[in-house]
Amino acid sequence: MTILTRPAPEAAEALVGKLLVRRFPDGREIRARITETEAYFRETDTACHARFGRTKRAEVLYHPAGTIYVYLCYGIHWMLNLVTGPENDPQAVLIRGVEGVSGPGRVTKYLGIDGGLNDTRLGPALDLEDDGVCPEITRTPRIGIGYASEEDQARLWRFCIRTNV
Repeated sequence: MTILTRPAPEAAEALVGKLLVRRFPDGREIRARITETEAYFRETDTACHARFGRTKRAEVLYHPAGTIYVYLCYGIHWMLNLVTGPENDPQAVLIRGVEGVSGPGRVTKYLGIDGGLNDTRLGPALDLEDDGVCPEITRTPRIGIGYASEEDQARLWRFCIRTNV
């Protein structure tokens, strides 16, 4: 999907409203509309795992757009990210929510995603679809990145479907 060839902040916004399609070996399928994303952009972004360079953990971020980056947070929750941009330019989009499921750890649990998908490509097991839905989007600062610089904490790189609340 060409969305992922864009820089992470653009890709993160464009992914809101798209469908994640999770397919299982037994033929089951879950289709979930993306409702919330966050962008992580290059080594200069102090919230990005690539901030320390090409470490074992961050290596997947340097792979081509469309690579799946799944990591364990706090030893409990799997986090699903989609690598964006060109190879060797570390950036990714965290999938924070899908319709009916809020929170990145809950998303992976709902979709049956764990570290087994890390460093694989979008395709049979997990893919994206665009059915033409274009929701209104709200931009906010990213959350849960208290370790990052104030400037990086303030970036409006969290994208959510606007609700009428």
